Amino acid sequence: MTKTAGEPTALIRPLRGRDPSEHHRAATPLELLYDLVLVIAIAAAASGLHHSVAEDHFVQGIGVYLFVFWALWWPWVNFTWFASAFDNDDAVYRCLVFIQMIGALLTAAGIQMFATAGVTPLMLIGYIVMRIAMVAAWLRAGRDNPEHRASTTRYALGIALCQMAWVGVFFLAPREHFMLISLPVMAAEMAVPAFAERASPTPWHRDHIIERYGLLTIIVLGESLLSAANAITALAGHDTANPDLWITLGASFLILFTMWWIYFGERYHGALDRMRTAFAWGYSHYFVYASVAAVGAGIAVLVDQITHHAEISRTVANAAVSLPVALYLLSVWFAHDCVAGATVHRLWQLPAFAALVLLTPLVEQGVTLTGLLLLGCLAFRLRDDAKAA
Repeated sequence: MTKTAGEPTALIRPLRGRDPSEHHRAATPLELLYDLVLVIAIAAAASGLHHSVAEDHFVQGIGVYLFVFWALWWPWVNFTWFASAFDNDDAVYRCLVFIQMIGALLTAAGIQMFATAGVTPLMLIGYIVMRIAMVAAWLRAGRDNPEHRASTTRYALGIALCQMAWVGVFFLAPREHFMLISLPVMAAEMAVPAFAERASPTPWHRDHIIERYGLLTIIVLGESLLSAANAITALAGHDTANPDLWITLGASFLILFTMWWIYFGERYHGALDRMRTAFAWGYSHYFVYASVAAVGAGIAVLVDQITHHAEISRTVANAAVSLPVALYLLSVWFAHDCVAGATVHRLWQLPAFAALVLLTPLVEQGVTLTGLLLLGCLAFRLRDDAKAA
């Protein structure tokens, strides 16, 4: 187990705040395991979006997807920033993280029934399990860090009150309006960190946060790549000689590769130097992750349409890829260009290419055109990087 310098190795240790300027701070194996568990749940959400769009329930499918994705992403955000500030990797800390993983898996199981039954008790229980484990973690941090007790108490109290609100909404709100009525509770959950950090900022580590967000981006991109690879496997013996299919799959890999390069080619992490912009940077990644996972679902939808396993037109199938790609470009633009302060001439690039991507469903090979546009966008970014070097 990792430990703070000068402390004896023990099964249970004080949960003291970490040094925010600690050198070589890296993600731990436990954090990576949590990410992998989360991606299992994200894959379930993306699968639900895939089937909804393929069955011509486009609008409903998007609404459900965005809601359930938030229910997975938000506990990860809280865990990530808490771990950055207080991770001591002792037995109690590990057990609380494992409880959160169990909650994520329960939520994933509930997601599979969401489209037909709405929010199920299993999904609610899974979400609350994740959040109550965080309440326990914040209370423990408050006990061992008197200088941060004001903020840790606010975190614990705010999260606990929100869970009570979720239970009330679940039992009192009509099922057909559940997501709409949930919006105030979601807003309250997301307001807790700002309320808590105002009391006494927690000692999170800037570089550690950047690495954690980047690692989840890679893992979600990998899940989308797996969607394309699984599509190839599923098609064996059916329509493998179809050139349209292989062109589409090649373009899909190009899209995901350039998405990766565009995100990790950025050098604008100055947003984490200030608390206000750090919130904007962190929260905007909801759209980064949701759009990346949705691209994988869109690729699966497009393959279904080409092989006559979907009840939608080619235009709609193309849109299932182009819409999340455009959202991805706008999300990265906001997080890395606007919030973090890019140069003025660079600010137009991602929105301009996002607008062009939105036009691609109008042509038969829209996914191919989307891939080429992303390649062009990447070329502009690389040119600017070369000039700045």
